[in-house]
Amino acid sequence: MAIESGRAPAVYAADPATSRGRRYAEPVSPTRNAFRRDCDRLIHSTAFRRLAHKTQVFIYHEGDHYRTRLTHTLEVAQIARSLARALGCDEDLAEALALAHDLGHPPFGHAGERALDEVLTRFGGFDHNAQALRIVTQLERRYAHFDGLNLSWETLEGLVKHNGPLTDRAGRAVGRYAERGVAAPILAYSRIQDLELWSLAGAEAQIAALADDIAYDAHDIDDGLRAELFTLEEIAAVGIVGDIVREIAAQYPRLEPSRRVHETMRRLITRMIEDVIAETERRADELELTSAAAVRAAARTLVGFSTAMQQADADIKGFLYPRMYRAPRVMRVMKEAQDVVRKLFAHYLESPADLPAEWAEGFALAGESTRARRVGDYIAGMTDRYALIEHAKYFQATPELR
Repeated sequence: MAIESGRAPAVYAADPATSRGRRYAEPVSPTRNAFRRDCDRLIHSTAFRRLAHKTQVFIYHEGDHYRTRLTHTLEVAQIARSLARALGCDEDLAEALALAHDLGHPPFGHAGERALDEVLTRFGGFDHNAQALRIVTQLERRYAHFDGLNLSWETLEGLVKHNGPLTDRAGRAVGRYAERGVAAPILAYSRIQDLELWSLAGAEAQIAALADDIAYDAHDIDDGLRAELFTLEEIAAVGIVGDIVREIAAQYPRLEPSRRVHETMRRLITRMIEDVIAETERRADELELTSAAAVRAAARTLVGFSTAMQQADADIKGFLYPRMYRAPRVMRVMKEAQDVVRKLFAHYLESPADLPAEWAEGFALAGESTRARRVGDYIAGMTDRYALIEHAKYFQATPELR
C-alpha cells in the first residue's frame, strides 16, 4: 500500500492484502490490488457514466459550468484521496467509496428521489444508498459469472455505512433509519454477506463521507454564486467564508471578481481538509487505535471536523438551505421534475410494453411489488435528459425545467 510524501501506512488503514474478499471468488489480479480493481470497475460501470447527465442542484441544461453528479463525484474522489494520503489510509479504497457514493441517485437529484420514494411507499420506498448497493450487487450486468460488480467487502460496507451505523447490536434501526427502518435491499444483502450494520465503517469510508461534505460546501457556494442566487458579500456573512474573503481582499485588493470567488473556494477546501487531518490525528491518539477493526469498534468516529469546523460547516449549510436549495427558482424546477418522475412511473406500470424488452420481460407474471420496483429501477437509472425525452413521448406537455 504505497503512501506518497513518505507517509507510512497508519495502523488503522485498510490493507487490500487482507481484504475480507468478494461474494464470488475470482482469481487475484496480477497488476492491481483488490481496492484498485474496485475503483476501475466502478469507473467502467454504466451507472457511473450516467452521472454525467444527472442533477446535482441545477438541471444539466441550465448551464455547462454547473456541477453534475459526475463532476461532484470526481471532486469528492480527489478530496478523499488527498485526505487518505495525508492520514496514511488506503487511497484506492477511499477513492472507490467516493466514486460509488452517489451511484444510486435518480434523475433530478433529491427531487427525483423524493418522487420515487413517494410512489414506492407501499413497496418499501426509495433510498439512494440502498439503490447504490443494488446497482453494484445486482443491477449492473457486465460480467459472465455474476450480476453486479462483485466488489470487495470493504467497499460494500463503506458504501452502506459511510454516514454511520444503520442499526444497534440488537438490530434496531438507528440514525436516519430510526423512523422508517433500514431499507429492505440493505437488510437483504447483509443476510447474504454480513456488512455488520451495527458498527462504524472503516477509516476510508469515513474519509469519503467528509470529502463529500467538503465538496458540497465549497462547490455549492460556487454554483450558487454563478447562478446569482446570492453574492459573495452575502455569503461572507458566514464566519469562515468572511474570514477568507477578507484575507484575499487584504492580500489582493484589485483581484477581479471571478478570481476572488475561485480563490475563496480553494482556500475554503484547503482549510477544511487541514482541519480534518489535524482533528483525525488527535482522535487517533485519543482512541489508541491498533487496527482497522478497532476503527469499526471505536466509541466514536475517527475521521471528523473539529468542533469549530463542525459549526462552520453547519453555518454554511444553514446559509445555503434557504438561499439555494429552497430558493423559489430551484423549488419551482424541482417541483416540475418530481411531476415528471411521478407520471413516468404511473405510465410504465400501466403500459409496460413501453419499457425496453429486457425490462418488460416477465412483467405480467410478476407480483405487484416486483413490477413497481422494476419500474422504479428503470426510472432511477435514467439521466435527466432521457427522463425528459421519455416524458415527451407519452405526454402532451413536458416542462423545460429552467
